[in-house]
Amino acid sequence: MAKKLRIDWFLFAIAAGLALFGAVMVYSASAMISLKETADDPEGATQFAYFFKQFGFTVFGLVVMYVASKIDYKIYQNKFVVLGILSVTAILLIAVYGFPAINGARRWIRFPGFSFQPSEIAKIALPIFFAWFLTIKEKSVSDLKETVLPCLAVLAFFGGLIVLEPDLGTTIVLCAIFVSVYFAAGAKILHLVTVGAGLLIAGVGALLFTPWRVARLMAFFDPCSSEHSAGAGYQVCQSLYAIGSGGVLGEGFAKGQQKLFYLPYPYSDFIFAVVGEELGLMGTLAVVIAFGFLLWRGTRAALLAPDRFGMLLGIGLITGLIVQALFNISVVISILPAKGIPLPFISYGGSSIIITLFAVGILLNISQYAGFVSKDGAVETNNFVRRKKKGKTGNLR
Repeated sequence: MAKKLRIDWFLFAIAAGLALFGAVMVYSASAMISLKETADDPEGATQFAYFFKQFGFTVFGLVVMYVASKIDYKIYQNKFVVLGILSVTAILLIAVYGFPAINGARRWIRFPGFSFQPSEIAKIALPIFFAWFLTIKEKSVSDLKETVLPCLAVLAFFGGLIVLEPDLGTTIVLCAIFVSVYFAAGAKILHLVTVGAGLLIAGVGALLFTPWRVARLMAFFDPCSSEHSAGAGYQVCQSLYAIGSGGVLGEGFAKGQQKLFYLPYPYSDFIFAVVGEELGLMGTLAVVIAFGFLLWRGTRAALLAPDRFGMLLGIGLITGLIVQALFNISVVISILPAKGIPLPFISYGGSSIIITLFAVGILLNISQYAGFVSKDGAVETNNFVRRKKKGKTGNLR
């Protein structure tokens, strides 16, 4: 049985560093917008409105991450905890339809001075459910009726609610989580290909039968053309201008021009473009490398987990974070059609940063039970034992 080791401070430092960097970039991207929006404020205009909020969210999120790292991840394996989390998430996702739409979307539950996106909670709830369900169904993981269809039904229910908000990007992330967890659980390749093909067809259908999504798809092929640059391709075109003007070293922190009312919402979904303009290729590469390190440490924690549930949960959580990051960056540099989805840790938003750091907190707790070397020289990891060639003992790092 695995014993508890020290926390993975490297993983902690990566997440904390990205979150704090994000707060700084939110300031740079939002300062002028904040001044304009607070120009009529009786207390005076300020350039720090978005920054103070994001910094507060970040500090709170770091506390949440640390607390989550101290909670034994096995608590999420309890049937009533799993069903409770799913039920609360479903209720909140349905509740968003009782609140006014913002920019044509119903994604937020809003109260005076407070709002959050329930779809962010789904990025935690579904990995927990898939890990739990595919653990108790370990002996029948490839049984379509007993295992696969119930998982797809849950995915369809939550994904359907989120698509109707509308938010296709988050649904794609949830589908990626299921495919990765199902694969790690021991799915048959034929079943995996069939499920993947089915999800792809559903995604294409959701894309092609919605006129404004078709317009974005058409703009994707040439966003800066005269036909699209002032419409569906405007935001991506301005994003490309920002990244292109940054060069190798960038214009300098807070010296970017596209954020000055050219690039819409530069502090949220397209903040990576601001990073590219102000910090250049070196800055964007540093962000990508940081996510690469996050993938390494998160995957390591999952694969070295002492049990099947920990392994599947870790795989689901790290997949959600990395797929979302790749999705956002790909949209910003026009590798994928435009779709609003935040860059984890960096984009403005309380729901996003807190839930993201909570997910890392769970990974940190799993990492504390990662493989270790026992007294007889055996490395115990994920229900198998490897004998070390050399007789050293200690933590497997």
